[in-house]
Amino acid sequence: MSLTVTTHQAEEDERNELIKIYLNGEIVSKSEAKVSVYDSGFMLGDGIWEGLRLYSEKWIFIDEHLNRLVSAAKAIDLNLGLNKIEIVDALEKTRKANHIKTDAHARLMFTRGTKVRPFQHPALSQTGPTFVIIIEHSKPKLPRPIKLATVPHMRGLPMTQDPKLNSHSKLNCIIACIAAEKAGADEALMLDINGFVNTTNACNFFIIKEGEVWTSTGDYCMNGITRKKVINLCKQNNIPVFEKNFSLVDVYSSEEAFLTGTFGAQTPVSEIDGRVIGDGKLGPVTQKIRALYSDLIANEIK
Repeated sequence: MSLTVTTHQAEEDERNELIKIYLNGEIVSKSEAKVSVYDSGFMLGDGIWEGLRLYSEKWIFIDEHLNRLVSAAKAIDLNLGLNKIEIVDALEKTRKANHIKTDAHARLMFTRGTKVRPFQHPALSQTGPTFVIIIEHSKPKLPRPIKLATVPHMRGLPMTQDPKLNSHSKLNCIIACIAAEKAGADEALMLDINGFVNTTNACNFFIIKEGEVWTSTGDYCMNGITRKKVINLCKQNNIPVFEKNFSLVDVYSSEEAFLTGTFGAQTPVSEIDGRVIGDGKLGPVTQKIRALYSDLIANEIK
């Protein structure tokens, strides 16, 4: 049986054991990067995060990522304590401390800070926010296309835990991922409240159907920046693209399927619920989109 593959699979890099981490204004070693057990992120998942990719000393689509971060902070009524310029300064301070110039992934994390008592009320978080930046040397490495299994778990609803938030509270997605692995797959394909295909536990989901690119309506999925870039690239290059409701029946008979995310960009899908998608390999439309996306990145770093 083949080993599990994830959309965040990267080449092993020994330098990551020696990285320095940004923690509340200080640059510390990996072994010294610790937060309190009373931190609201550790205790309750009360926090938000962003992931960014670095190429040639440039953080790709950083304005959109920071706008999403600030919007999420406002949504959960979290005072970041820094403006966007100051956040970028902290990011660059961390990058330079690690002497990293390209092929890296950054995770920016804000929590509501340290609590005075171990209970959920936000007023108990009286020291904060906690702000951490981790930058790792990271090149995606996918030994084979991803296998998916449909699970009964859904992404959060807008009136409960809106999936458009990059929240530290990821337990529902983790449980979905576990269910998929128990079914022999790599990741979970999750439906929306109406039974239409939505997203995976970690990425946005696309299929190719009779030459057209389909993805969900966006009502119940992550507010994906790479998702939006792919949709725009299709529109700009005369590739028919639709945000629409579709079912597993449509998925099983699709010619291609792929996932989008900041880390993996466009990750091909070979199998869903034991059904081989197309010929089980990276398809021509996905290849074209990947090439267009690579060109977009190249233009960004000029």
